[in-house]
Amino acid sequence: MRSGILYLVSGPSGSGKSTLCRRLAAEGEAEFSVSCTTRQPREGEACGREYHFIDRETFGQRIDEGLFIEHAEVHGNLYGTLRSEVIGRLNSGIDVVMDIDVQGAAQVRSSTDPVIRRALVDLFVMPPDEHELEARLRGRATDSEEVIALRLRNAIDEMSHWREYQYRLVSATREEDYNRFKALLLAERLRVSRIGTEG
Repeated sequence: MRSGILYLVSGPSGSGKSTLCRRLAAEGEAEFSVSCTTRQPREGEACGREYHFIDRETFGQRIDEGLFIEHAEVHGNLYGTLRSEVIGRLNSGIDVVMDIDVQGAAQVRSSTDPVIRRALVDLFVMPPDEHELEARLRGRATDSEEVIALRLRNAIDEMSHWREYQYRLVSATREEDYNRFKALLLAERLRVSRIGTEG
């Protein structure tokens, strides 16, 4: 039996990382880890599907109880991944994909949990340049000019962290990106270290 892979994916807003993660989960290649957040749902988002939407008080209680693998404040909102979303699946040989910011990724990488350390594969997804990034952020048509400016500043800072990851994907077309994204997961499944001694 193979142990599960924790496919940790980061990248700035507009990089396409969320689309890649959701497609992988929709095709049944991995299960999506749904994060908690204190931000308000966007139009069309549902609690438990895109995020678990909770208030700051509840989020703080979960931090105090040690229920998060990682948590961070991004764009003025809190985000975090519950242990219950990840550990049991990995132990059952199920691959889990996480769409996560660089702060959270650093916390996951520093985890002393042997299950997480054995399972972790991290990838940074980024656009080819800042002009493409800005075009993608504006193309969403869901955020105000002020929010776009903030996301762009944060994204440029975030892109400086790509060297902290095992792998990097510079975005091209959606299909090219997805083919490379999925190929990495398929390759990682072949690692001998992931196969149980009875295999």
